Amino acid sequence: MLDIKVTKTETPKEKPTGKLGFGKVFTDHMFIMDYTLGRGWHDPRIVPYQNLTLSPASMVFHYGQEMFEGLKAYHGEGGDSYLFRPEMNAMRSNATNDRLCIPQVPVEDYVQAVRELVKVDEDWIPTEAGTSLYIRPFIIATEPFLGVDISKNFLFMIILSPSGAYYESGLAPVGIWIEDDYVRAVKGGMGFAKTGGNYAASLAAQVKAHDDGYSQVLWLDGVHRKYIEEVGAMNIFFKINGTIVTPALNGSILPGITRDSVLTLCRSWGIPVEERLISVEEILDAQKQGNLEEVFGTGTAAVISPVGKLRYKDDVMVIGGGEIGPISQKIYDTVTGIQLGKVEDSFGWRVKV
Repeated sequence: MLDIKVTKTETPKEKPTGKLGFGKVFTDHMFIMDYTLGRGWHDPRIVPYQNLTLSPASMVFHYGQEMFEGLKAYHGEGGDSYLFRPEMNAMRSNATNDRLCIPQVPVEDYVQAVRELVKVDEDWIPTEAGTSLYIRPFIIATEPFLGVDISKNFLFMIILSPSGAYYESGLAPVGIWIEDDYVRAVKGGMGFAKTGGNYAASLAAQVKAHDDGYSQVLWLDGVHRKYIEEVGAMNIFFKINGTIVTPALNGSILPGITRDSVLTLCRSWGIPVEERLISVEEILDAQKQGNLEEVFGTGTAAVISPVGKLRYKDDVMVIGGGEIGPISQKIYDTVTGIQLGKVEDSFGWRVKV
């Protein structure tokens, strides 16, 4: 168990009022823990939110040895505050750490750090419908060295941001651009890891999509350029002729925690579920035959994001008349209900702060 030292701010900030955006406002405190080769993780502390002082030669700036995660705290029924499956984020963090040669953080220490920081800034958890306290753990390489190697020093940090909906449109269906030029990841690469390089690689396609009026990019596999993988910030699901279909995890797709929750819920409801290869041609054929009933994305930030329109080259597919589908709505209501303590948590996912 970590011995976390807490230093509280003497100049607390005003809480935001009005409509919250996403990831733009930050709370009064942050968590920091150092890593030194030969000593391990040490000096865990919660301190006032502040800028960092790093050497310009810090390896994170030059070789990208860094990772990040995302989870949320919720203001629940009866005034209690909850986390949602935080141990899954800790385990996924360590999978990313292994790929990037970053030292693992013990799962129990990771969850403890998240809980204690949220407790300190618990009054920052917004109470309006659809809002939450976004939690961003991350690790950066800090050794000052201009050589391609594994850093001997790291910082593990957690910051908090009271946030509204990830998409300004909320649950209104979004348009998705199926990218047919750039690729993001391949098996054996970094696609399954939460690291900045994956997201930087997506920006050029994201600009193209936004310029044409689409919210996100849906990536195809980098080898055959025909199999559906994931959306930039979400895993993707299709309801085809009554069956929920999603790409199988293959090393180039992020193993989403909301994804796993959705699969578990659908199976518990008796809905047929398939994790497998899905070609873009199969999606086009299903749409032409009237069998593409719903499409939705899943992720921590948006929870469920219905897709009302898919574009692939010259084909534009309108899904479900551009309206949210019944399964998408049921999943959203159930997941958020569990997160807020409104729905029975028969899976043990909800964790009280």
